[in-house]
Amino acid sequence: MKRILIILSFFNFCTFTLCRAQVGAPYIHDPSTIAECDGKYYTFGTGGGGLISSNGWKWESGAERPGGGAAPDVMKIGDRYLCIYGATGGGLGGGHNGRILTMWNKTLDPKSPQFKWTEPIEVASSDGMEDQDAIDPCLLLDPTTGRLWVSYGTYFGTIRLIELDPKTGERMKGNKEQDIAIDCEATDLIWRDGWYYLLGTHGTCCDGVNSTYNIVVGRSRNVTGPYLDNVGRDMMQGGGRMVIAAGERFCGPGHFGRTIIDEGVEIMSCHYEADFDQGGRSVLGIRPLLWKNGWPIAGEQIQAGTYEIESERRGYSLELAVDFVRIQQERQAFWHINPNEPVKPIANQTLAEVQDTWPEGEIAVRCSDYMFRPWQRWSITPVPQIGGNICGPLYEIKIEGTNRSLTATADLQLTTRQFQSEDCQLWFIEQLTDGTYRIVPFDIPGKKKEEAQRYCIYSAGDSTPTLSLYDFSSDNSKWNLKHLPVVQTNITLNTTKTDK
Repeated sequence: MKRILIILSFFNFCTFTLCRAQVGAPYIHDPSTIAECDGKYYTFGTGGGGLISSNGWKWESGAERPGGGAAPDVMKIGDRYLCIYGATGGGLGGGHNGRILTMWNKTLDPKSPQFKWTEPIEVASSDGMEDQDAIDPCLLLDPTTGRLWVSYGTYFGTIRLIELDPKTGERMKGNKEQDIAIDCEATDLIWRDGWYYLLGTHGTCCDGVNSTYNIVVGRSRNVTGPYLDNVGRDMMQGGGRMVIAAGERFCGPGHFGRTIIDEGVEIMSCHYEADFDQGGRSVLGIRPLLWKNGWPIAGEQIQAGTYEIESERRGYSLELAVDFVRIQQERQAFWHINPNEPVKPIANQTLAEVQDTWPEGEIAVRCSDYMFRPWQRWSITPVPQIGGNICGPLYEIKIEGTNRSLTATADLQLTTRQFQSEDCQLWFIEQLTDGTYRIVPFDIPGKKKEEAQRYCIYSAGDSTPTLSLYDFSSDNSKWNLKHLPVVQTNITLNTTKTDK
Protein backbone atom coordinates (compact mmCIF):
# COMPACT_ATOMS: atom_id res chain seq x y z
CA MET A 1 0.00 0.00 0.00
CA LYS A 2 1.03 3.66 -0.21
CA ARG A 3 1.52 5.98 2.72
CA ILE A 4 1.01 9.66 1.80
CA LEU A 5 2.27 12.47 4.02
CA ILE A 6 1.02 15.99 3.35
CA ILE A 7 2.73 18.83 5.20
CA LEU A 8 0.67 22.00 5.41
CA SER A 9 1.60 25.54 6.34
CA PHE A 10 -1.18 28.01 7.03
CA PHE A 11 -1.31 31.55 5.76
CA ASN A 12 -3.15 34.02 7.98
CA PHE A 13 -5.10 31.33 9.80
CA CYS A 14 -8.55 32.68 10.65
CA THR A 15 -10.48 30.91 13.38
CA PHE A 16 -14.21 31.12 13.77
CA THR A 17 -15.33 33.34 16.58
CA LEU A 18 -18.84 33.34 17.91
CA CYS A 19 -20.93 36.31 16.81
CA ARG A 20 -22.56 37.22 20.08
CA ALA A 21 -26.25 37.56 20.69
CA GLN A 22 -27.68 40.98 21.39
CA VAL A 23 -25.39 43.16 23.50
CA GLY A 24 -25.93 45.50 26.44
CA ALA A 25 -28.09 43.93 29.15
CA PRO A 26 -30.40 41.63 27.14
CA TYR A 27 -31.48 39.65 30.21
CA ILE A 28 -35.09 38.49 29.93
CA HIS A 29 -37.28 35.42 30.25
CA ASP A 30 -40.35 34.65 28.13
CA PRO A 31 -40.02 37.73 25.86
CA SER A 32 -42.97 39.04 23.91
CA THR A 33 -42.84 39.48 20.16
CA ILE A 34 -40.68 42.55 19.48
CA ALA A 35 -42.74 45.69 18.83
CA GLU A 36 -41.62 49.01 17.36
CA CYS A 37 -42.78 52.34 18.79
CA ASP A 38 -41.53 55.77 17.68
CA GLY A 39 -38.25 54.42 16.32
CA LYS A 40 -37.41 52.14 19.26
CA TYR A 41 -37.88 48.43 19.84
CA TYR A 42 -39.59 46.91 22.89
CA THR A 43 -40.06 43.45 24.35
CA PHE A 44 -41.71 42.49 27.65
CA GLY A 45 -40.99 39.50 29.89
CA THR A 46 -42.14 37.46 32.85
CA GLY A 47 -42.35 39.34 36.14
CA GLY A 48 -43.17 42.74 34.64
CA GLY A 49 -40.94 45.18 32.81
CA GLY A 50 -38.89 44.45 29.74
CA LEU A 51 -36.19 45.71 27.38
CA ILE A 52 -35.76 48.75 25.11
CA SER A 53 -33.40 49.24 22.17
CA SER A 54 -32.81 52.21 19.91
CA ASN A 55 -31.30 50.06 17.13
CA GLY A 56 -32.35 46.45 17.84
CA TRP A 57 -28.76 45.43 18.63
CA LYS A 58 -28.04 46.90 22.05
CA TRP A 59 -30.75 46.25 24.64
CA GLU A 60 -31.26 47.71 28.12
CA SER A 61 -33.94 47.43 30.78
CA GLY A 62 -36.59 50.13 30.99
CA ALA A 63 -39.79 48.90 29.37
CA GLU A 64 -42.71 49.05 31.82
CA ARG A 65 -45.63 46.67 32.13
CA PRO A 66 -47.75 46.48 35.30
CA GLY A 67 -49.44 43.34 36.56
CA GLY A 68 -46.44 41.05 36.96
CA GLY A 69 -47.36 37.54 35.93
CA ALA A 70 -45.79 35.61 33.09
CA ALA A 71 -45.08 35.44 29.38
CA PRO A 72 -46.72 38.56 27.90
CA ASP A 73 -47.27 39.32 24.25
CA VAL A 74 -47.78 42.75 22.66
CA MET A 75 -49.17 43.91 19.31
CA LYS A 76 -50.00 47.22 17.68
CA ILE A 77 -53.63 47.38 16.54
CA GLY A 78 -54.58 50.63 14.88
CA ASP A 79 -52.98 53.43 16.87
CA ARG A 80 -52.83 51.50 20.17
CA TYR A 81 -50.81 48.66 21.65
CA LEU A 82 -52.55 45.62 23.10
CA CYS A 83 -50.72 43.63 25.79
CA ILE A 84 -51.82 40.19 26.93
CA TYR A 85 -50.27 38.21 29.79
CA GLY A 86 -50.83 35.38 32.24
CA ALA A 87 -51.53 36.62 35.76
CA THR A 88 -50.92 33.26 37.46
CA GLY A 89 -50.75 29.60 36.50
CA GLY A 90 -47.84 27.56 35.23
CA GLY A 91 -47.36 26.07 38.65
CA LEU A 92 -46.50 29.52 40.02
CA GLY A 93 -47.47 29.51 43.67
CA GLY A 94 -48.05 25.78 43.43
CA GLY A 95 -51.16 25.77 41.25
CA HIS A 96 -52.56 25.81 37.74
CA ASN A 97 -55.46 28.17 38.33
CA GLY A 98 -54.40 30.70 35.71
CA ARG A 99 -55.89 33.93 34.37
CA ILE A 100 -55.24 35.62 31.00
CA LEU A 101 -55.56 39.42 30.99
CA THR A 102 -55.43 42.15 28.34
CA MET A 103 -54.73 45.90 28.58
CA TRP A 104 -54.09 48.81 26.18
CA ASN A 105 -51.66 51.70 25.88
CA LYS A 106 -51.27 54.50 23.32
CA THR A 107 -47.49 54.18 23.48
CA LEU A 108 -44.80 51.85 24.79
CA ASP A 109 -42.49 54.74 25.71
CA PRO A 110 -42.65 55.10 29.53
CA LYS A 111 -41.36 58.68 29.20
CA SER A 112 -44.22 59.79 26.96
CA PRO A 113 -47.03 61.89 28.51
CA GLN A 114 -49.49 59.54 26.77
CA PHE A 115 -48.07 56.46 28.51
CA LYS A 116 -50.81 54.84 30.61
CA TRP A 117 -51.98 51.24 30.68
CA THR A 118 -55.72 50.63 30.92
CA GLU A 119 -57.19 48.44 33.66
CA PRO A 120 -56.65 44.76 32.78
CA ILE A 121 -59.56 42.66 31.54
CA GLU A 122 -59.79 38.89 32.07
CA VAL A 123 -60.32 36.94 28.83
CA ALA A 124 -59.63 33.33 29.89
CA SER A 125 -58.96 31.29 33.01
CA SER A 126 -58.33 27.80 34.35
CA ASP A 127 -59.54 26.49 37.70
CA GLY A 128 -56.53 24.34 38.58
CA MET A 129 -58.55 21.15 38.33
CA GLU A 130 -59.18 20.85 34.60
CA ASP A 131 -56.64 19.54 32.11
CA GLN A 132 -55.52 23.04 31.13
CA ASP A 133 -53.48 25.96 32.41
CA ALA A 134 -54.26 29.53 31.35
CA ILE A 135 -50.77 30.96 30.89
CA ASP A 136 -48.33 31.88 28.07
CA PRO A 137 -50.74 33.72 25.69
CA CYS A 138 -49.95 35.06 22.22
CA LEU A 139 -51.79 37.26 19.73
CA LEU A 140 -52.58 36.87 16.02
CA LEU A 141 -54.47 39.54 14.08
CA ASP A 142 -55.56 37.62 10.99
CA PRO A 143 -54.60 39.75 7.95
CA THR A 144 -57.25 38.02 5.82
CA THR A 145 -60.24 38.54 8.11
CA GLY A 146 -59.24 41.13 10.74
CA ARG A 147 -60.18 38.68 13.49
CA LEU A 148 -58.04 38.55 16.65
CA TRP A 149 -56.98 35.18 18.02
CA VAL A 150 -55.15 34.03 21.16
CA SER A 151 -53.46 30.72 21.83
CA TYR A 152 -52.39 29.82 25.36
CA GLY A 153 -51.52 26.89 27.63
CA THR A 154 -48.69 24.70 28.90
CA TYR A 155 -47.67 21.07 29.20
CA PHE A 156 -50.26 20.77 31.96
CA GLY A 157 -53.00 19.86 29.48
CA THR A 158 -53.79 21.42 26.12
CA ILE A 159 -52.99 24.48 24.07
CA ARG A 160 -56.22 26.41 23.54
CA LEU A 161 -57.50 28.94 21.03
CA ILE A 162 -59.93 31.77 21.77
CA GLU A 163 -61.11 34.85 19.86
CA LEU A 164 -60.98 38.45 21.10
CA ASP A 165 -62.62 41.64 19.89
CA PRO A 166 -59.81 43.64 18.22
CA LYS A 167 -61.52 46.92 19.19
CA THR A 168 -61.84 46.21 22.90
CA GLY A 169 -59.44 43.36 23.69
CA GLU A 170 -62.33 41.53 25.37
CA ARG A 171 -63.39 37.94 24.71
CA MET A 172 -65.85 37.71 21.83
CA LYS A 173 -69.31 37.02 23.20
CA GLY A 174 -70.27 33.38 22.86
CA ASN A 175 -66.75 32.32 21.92
CA LYS A 176 -65.84 28.85 23.12
CA GLU A 177 -62.22 27.81 23.51
CA GLN A 178 -60.85 25.03 21.28
CA ASP A 179 -57.98 22.62 21.91
CA ILE A 180 -55.36 22.72 19.13
CA ALA A 181 -52.15 21.12 20.51
CA ILE A 182 -50.52 19.19 23.33
CA ASP A 183 -46.96 18.54 24.55
CA CYS A 184 -45.76 22.16 24.26
CA GLU A 185 -46.19 25.62 25.79
CA ALA A 186 -45.41 29.28 25.09
CA THR A 187 -47.09 29.08 21.69
CA ASP A 188 -47.23 31.69 18.94
CA LEU A 189 -49.57 32.00 15.97
CA ILE A 190 -48.50 33.55 12.66
CA TRP A 191 -49.96 33.70 9.15
CA ARG A 192 -48.04 33.49 5.88
CA ASP A 193 -48.99 32.72 2.28
CA GLY A 194 -52.34 31.11 3.08
CA TRP A 195 -51.07 29.06 6.02
CA TYR A 196 -51.56 29.47 9.75
CA TYR A 197 -48.52 28.36 11.75
CA LEU A 198 -48.58 27.28 15.38
CA LEU A 199 -45.15 27.47 16.98
CA GLY A 200 -44.78 25.78 20.34
CA THR A 201 -41.95 25.53 22.84
CA HIS A 202 -41.12 21.91 23.58
CA GLY A 203 -38.89 20.49 26.33
CA THR A 204 -38.04 21.67 29.82
CA CYS A 205 -37.43 25.20 31.06
CA CYS A 206 -36.13 27.10 34.06
CA ASP A 207 -33.12 24.87 34.69
CA GLY A 208 -30.35 27.04 33.26
CA VAL A 209 -27.78 25.16 31.19
CA ASN A 210 -29.75 21.94 31.75
CA SER A 211 -32.93 23.27 30.12
CA THR A 212 -34.02 21.39 26.98
CA TYR A 213 -36.38 23.97 25.48
CA ASN A 214 -36.67 23.99 21.67
CA ILE A 215 -39.25 25.41 19.28
CA VAL A 216 -41.38 23.30 16.94
CA VAL A 217 -44.08 24.14 14.39
CA GLY A 218 -47.15 22.80 12.65
CA ARG A 219 -49.37 24.47 10.06
CA SER A 220 -52.98 24.51 8.89
CA ARG A 221 -55.15 26.14 6.26
CA ASN A 222 -57.57 27.04 9.07
CA VAL A 223 -56.77 28.99 12.23
CA THR A 224 -58.66 26.39 14.26
CA GLY A 225 -56.45 23.58 12.92
CA PRO A 226 -55.64 20.79 12.63
CA TYR A 227 -51.96 21.81 12.84
CA LEU A 228 -49.81 19.20 11.12
CA ASP A 229 -46.01 19.02 10.86
CA ASN A 230 -43.89 18.24 7.80
CA VAL A 231 -44.66 14.51 7.94
CA GLY A 232 -48.36 14.91 8.69
CA ARG A 233 -48.31 14.47 12.48
CA ASP A 234 -51.02 16.42 14.27
CA MET A 235 -49.86 18.71 17.07
CA MET A 236 -52.81 17.33 19.05
CA GLN A 237 -50.82 14.07 18.95
CA GLY A 238 -47.49 15.68 19.86
CA GLY A 239 -46.30 16.52 16.33
CA GLY A 240 -44.03 19.43 15.43
CA ARG A 241 -41.19 20.24 13.04
CA MET A 242 -38.00 21.71 14.56
CA VAL A 243 -37.47 25.45 14.08
CA ILE A 244 -34.57 26.08 16.46
CA ALA A 245 -32.74 24.04 19.12
CA ALA A 246 -29.64 24.55 21.23
CA GLY A 247 -26.52 25.60 19.36
CA GLU A 248 -23.15 27.31 19.68
CA ARG A 249 -23.05 28.28 23.39
CA PHE A 250 -26.76 28.89 23.87
CA CYS A 251 -29.35 26.38 25.02
CA GLY A 252 -33.07 26.32 25.61
CA PRO A 253 -34.59 28.59 22.94
CA GLY A 254 -38.24 29.32 23.70
CA HIS A 255 -41.06 31.85 23.24
CA PHE A 256 -40.96 32.46 19.49
CA GLY A 257 -41.82 35.84 18.00
CA ARG A 258 -41.78 36.95 14.35
CA THR A 259 -40.98 40.49 13.18
CA ILE A 260 -40.98 41.56 9.52
CA ILE A 261 -38.21 44.12 8.89
CA ASP A 262 -38.44 44.53 5.12
CA GLU A 263 -39.59 42.57 2.11
CA GLY A 264 -37.73 39.28 2.37
CA VAL A 265 -36.10 40.30 5.66
CA GLU A 266 -37.59 38.72 8.77
CA ILE A 267 -36.24 37.98 12.22
CA MET A 268 -37.34 35.62 14.95
CA SER A 269 -36.98 36.48 18.60
CA CYS A 270 -36.80 34.11 21.55
CA HIS A 271 -35.04 33.76 24.83
CA TYR A 272 -32.21 31.35 25.41
CA GLU A 273 -32.66 29.65 28.77
CA ALA A 274 -28.90 29.90 29.22
CA ASP A 275 -26.06 31.78 27.59
CA PHE A 276 -22.94 29.86 28.61
CA ASP A 277 -20.77 32.94 28.15
CA GLN A 278 -23.02 35.06 30.38
CA GLY A 279 -22.97 32.80 33.40
CA GLY A 280 -25.96 30.76 32.25
CA ARG A 281 -28.32 33.75 32.31
CA SER A 282 -31.51 33.81 30.28
CA VAL A 283 -31.01 36.27 27.42
CA LEU A 284 -32.86 37.69 24.45
CA GLY A 285 -31.98 35.98 21.19
CA ILE A 286 -32.61 37.34 17.68
CA ARG A 287 -31.96 35.25 14.57
CA PRO A 288 -32.76 35.60 10.87
CA LEU A 289 -36.01 33.83 10.02
CA LEU A 290 -35.85 31.73 6.86
CA TRP A 291 -38.63 29.97 4.96
CA LYS A 292 -37.70 26.61 3.45
CA ASN A 293 -40.35 24.85 1.36
CA GLY A 294 -43.01 26.74 3.27
CA TRP A 295 -41.59 26.04 6.74
CA PRO A 296 -39.96 28.52 9.13
CA ILE A 297 -36.43 27.80 10.30
CA ALA A 298 -33.88 29.85 12.25
CA GLY A 299 -31.09 31.28 10.13
CA GLU A 300 -27.53 32.06 11.16
CA GLN A 301 -25.52 35.20 11.70
CA ILE A 302 -22.26 35.19 9.77
CA GLN A 303 -19.27 34.27 11.91
CA ALA A 304 -15.71 35.49 11.49
CA GLY A 305 -13.96 33.64 8.69
CA THR A 306 -12.85 33.71 5.06
CA TYR A 307 -15.53 33.60 2.38
CA GLU A 308 -16.23 33.59 -1.31
CA ILE A 309 -18.89 36.27 -1.94
CA GLU A 310 -20.92 34.85 -4.82
CA SER A 311 -23.57 36.63 -6.85
CA GLU A 312 -26.98 34.95 -6.93
CA ARG A 313 -27.47 36.57 -10.36
CA ARG A 314 -24.80 34.60 -12.21
CA GLY A 315 -22.69 32.72 -9.68
CA TYR A 316 -19.65 34.91 -10.27
CA SER A 317 -17.42 35.85 -7.35
CA LEU A 318 -16.71 39.32 -5.96
CA GLU A 319 -13.01 40.09 -6.45
CA LEU A 320 -10.39 42.79 -6.82
CA ALA A 321 -10.07 44.16 -10.35
CA VAL A 322 -6.45 43.00 -10.78
CA ASP A 323 -4.57 41.05 -13.44
CA PHE A 324 -5.04 37.31 -13.47
CA VAL A 325 -1.81 35.59 -12.34
CA ARG A 326 -1.37 32.08 -13.65
CA ILE A 327 -0.34 29.19 -11.42
CA GLN A 328 2.70 27.35 -12.76
CA GLN A 329 2.23 23.63 -13.17
CA GLU A 330 3.75 20.59 -14.85
CA ARG A 331 1.25 19.29 -17.32
CA GLN A 332 0.84 16.00 -19.11
CA ALA A 333 -1.37 15.38 -22.08
CA PHE A 334 -4.29 13.43 -20.76
CA TRP A 335 -3.74 10.68 -23.33
CA HIS A 336 -0.15 10.16 -22.06
CA ILE A 337 -0.84 10.00 -18.31
CA ASN A 338 0.94 7.14 -16.58
CA PRO A 339 -1.38 5.96 -13.78
CA ASN A 340 1.60 4.51 -11.89
CA GLU A 341 3.43 7.83 -11.55
CA PRO A 342 3.27 9.51 -8.12
CA VAL A 343 0.70 12.28 -7.88
CA LYS A 344 2.11 15.75 -7.23
CA PRO A 345 -0.45 18.04 -5.55
CA ILE A 346 -0.46 21.68 -6.65
CA ALA A 347 -0.13 24.27 -3.91
CA ASN A 348 -2.68 27.06 -3.68
CA GLN A 349 -1.56 30.43 -4.90
CA THR A 350 -0.51 32.68 -2.02
CA LEU A 351 -0.94 36.37 -1.41
CA ALA A 352 2.86 36.84 -1.50
CA GLU A 353 2.97 35.47 -5.03
CA VAL A 354 0.52 38.02 -6.44
CA GLN A 355 0.36 41.10 -4.23
CA ASP A 356 3.32 42.85 -5.91
CA THR A 357 1.40 42.80 -9.19
CA TRP A 358 -1.44 44.85 -7.73
CA PRO A 359 -1.54 48.62 -8.20
CA GLU A 360 -0.97 50.81 -5.18
CA GLY A 361 -3.81 52.87 -3.74
CA GLU A 362 -7.43 52.06 -4.39
CA ILE A 363 -8.43 49.01 -6.38
CA ALA A 364 -11.91 48.66 -7.84
CA VAL A 365 -14.10 45.59 -7.43
CA ARG A 366 -15.65 43.36 -10.09
CA CYS A 367 -17.19 39.88 -10.43
CA SER A 368 -15.68 36.93 -12.24
CA ASP A 369 -15.34 33.13 -12.20
CA TYR A 370 -14.18 31.83 -8.84
CA MET A 371 -10.65 30.42 -9.27
CA PHE A 372 -9.30 29.99 -5.69
CA ARG A 373 -7.25 33.18 -6.04
CA PRO A 374 -6.11 35.44 -3.18
CA TRP A 375 -7.94 38.45 -4.66
CA GLN A 376 -11.21 36.50 -4.26
CA ARG A 377 -10.80 35.57 -0.59
CA TRP A 378 -12.68 37.95 1.70
CA SER A 379 -12.06 38.02 5.43
CA ILE A 380 -15.34 38.89 7.17
CA THR A 381 -15.14 39.97 10.80
CA PRO A 382 -18.03 41.01 13.05
CA VAL A 383 -17.40 44.20 15.04
CA PRO A 384 -20.25 44.17 17.58
CA GLN A 385 -18.42 46.69 19.73
CA ILE A 386 -18.95 49.29 17.01
CA GLY A 387 -22.66 48.62 16.56
CA GLY A 388 -25.37 46.72 14.77
CA ASN A 389 -29.08 46.58 14.04
CA ILE A 390 -31.90 44.16 14.77
CA CYS A 391 -30.58 41.80 12.08
CA GLY A 392 -27.06 41.57 13.55
CA PRO A 393 -23.74 43.35 14.11
CA LEU A 394 -21.65 45.44 11.77
CA TYR A 395 -18.88 43.73 9.80
CA GLU A 396 -15.52 44.57 8.28
CA ILE A 397 -14.90 42.98 4.86
CA LYS A 398 -11.25 42.80 3.78
CA ILE A 399 -9.11 40.83 1.36
CA GLU A 400 -7.68 38.02 3.48
CA GLY A 401 -4.22 38.74 4.87
CA THR A 402 -4.40 42.46 4.08
CA ASN A 403 -5.81 45.67 5.49
CA ARG A 404 -7.50 46.35 2.14
CA SER A 405 -11.16 46.97 2.96
CA LEU A 406 -14.33 46.92 0.87
CA THR A 407 -15.52 50.54 0.73
CA ALA A 408 -18.69 52.29 -0.49
CA THR A 409 -18.15 55.43 -2.59
CA ALA A 410 -20.21 58.57 -3.05
CA ASP A 411 -20.98 57.66 -6.68
CA LEU A 412 -22.52 54.34 -5.55
CA GLN A 413 -19.56 52.23 -6.61
CA LEU A 414 -17.35 49.75 -4.75
CA THR A 415 -13.65 50.10 -4.18
CA THR A 416 -11.01 48.78 -1.79
CA ARG A 417 -8.51 50.77 0.20
CA GLN A 418 -6.66 50.66 3.52
CA PHE A 419 -9.08 50.27 6.40
CA GLN A 420 -9.34 53.46 8.45
CA SER A 421 -12.49 52.71 10.45
CA GLU A 422 -14.59 54.86 8.14
CA ASP A 423 -18.35 54.30 8.32
CA CYS A 424 -18.35 53.61 4.55
CA GLN A 425 -16.04 50.64 5.27
CA LEU A 426 -18.54 48.94 7.59
CA TRP A 427 -21.35 46.65 6.44
CA PHE A 428 -24.50 44.91 7.59
CA ILE A 429 -24.80 41.32 6.33
CA GLU A 430 -28.44 40.27 6.63
CA GLN A 431 -29.74 36.82 5.78
CA LEU A 432 -32.93 36.89 3.69
CA THR A 433 -35.91 34.59 3.99
CA ASP A 434 -34.67 32.47 1.06
CA GLY A 435 -31.27 31.89 2.70
CA THR A 436 -29.28 34.33 0.55
CA TYR A 437 -27.79 37.55 1.94
CA ARG A 438 -28.02 41.26 1.31
CA ILE A 439 -24.90 43.29 2.05
CA VAL A 440 -25.79 46.81 3.18
CA PRO A 441 -23.41 49.76 3.66
CA PHE A 442 -23.45 51.36 7.09
CA ASP A 443 -22.89 54.67 5.33
CA ILE A 444 -22.43 56.11 1.83
CA PRO A 445 -20.49 59.39 1.61
CA GLY A 446 -22.88 62.28 1.00
CA LYS A 447 -26.00 60.45 2.14
CA LYS A 448 -27.78 60.25 5.47
CA LYS A 449 -27.30 56.88 7.13
CA GLU A 450 -31.02 56.07 6.98
CA GLU A 451 -30.97 56.63 3.22
CA ALA A 452 -27.64 54.82 2.71
CA GLN A 453 -28.97 51.72 4.42
CA ARG A 454 -31.71 51.37 1.82
CA TYR A 455 -28.95 50.40 -0.63
CA CYS A 456 -27.12 47.11 -0.98
CA ILE A 457 -24.32 45.58 -3.05
CA TYR A 458 -26.05 44.99 -6.37
CA SER A 459 -25.01 42.99 -9.42
CA ALA A 460 -25.80 45.53 -12.13
CA GLY A 461 -24.23 43.22 -14.72
CA ASP A 462 -22.64 39.79 -14.66
CA SER A 463 -19.26 41.35 -13.88
CA THR A 464 -20.36 44.74 -12.55
CA PRO A 465 -21.10 45.10 -8.83
CA THR A 466 -22.38 48.46 -7.66
CA LEU A 467 -24.64 49.94 -4.98
CA SER A 468 -28.35 50.17 -5.69
CA LEU A 469 -31.68 50.20 -3.87
CA TYR A 470 -32.50 46.82 -2.37
CA ASP A 471 -35.05 44.77 -4.32
CA PHE A 472 -35.94 41.36 -2.90
CA SER A 473 -37.64 40.35 -6.15
CA SER A 474 -34.34 40.65 -8.03
CA ASP A 475 -31.41 38.23 -7.76
CA ASN A 476 -29.19 41.26 -8.38
CA SER A 477 -29.63 42.16 -4.69
CA LYS A 478 -28.70 38.73 -3.38
CA TRP A 479 -25.37 37.08 -2.52
CA ASN A 480 -24.22 33.73 -1.22
CA LEU A 481 -21.41 33.50 1.30
CA LYS A 482 -19.37 30.33 1.05
CA HIS A 483 -16.89 29.62 3.82
CA LEU A 484 -13.43 28.87 2.46
CA PRO A 485 -10.87 26.51 3.98
CA VAL A 486 -7.48 27.71 5.13
CA VAL A 487 -4.99 28.20 2.29
CA GLN A 488 -2.75 25.13 1.93
CA THR A 489 0.73 25.81 0.64
CA ASN A 490 4.14 24.13 0.51
CA ILE A 491 2.55 20.76 -0.07
CA THR A 492 5.05 17.95 -0.40
CA LEU A 493 4.38 14.36 -1.21
CA ASN A 494 6.27 11.38 0.16
CA THR A 495 5.28 7.97 -1.17
CA THR A 496 6.67 4.66 -0.12
CA LYS A 497 5.69 1.20 -1.23
CA THR A 498 5.38 -1.60 1.25
CA ASP A 499 4.60 -5.24 0.62
CA LYS A 500 1.33 -6.57 1.87
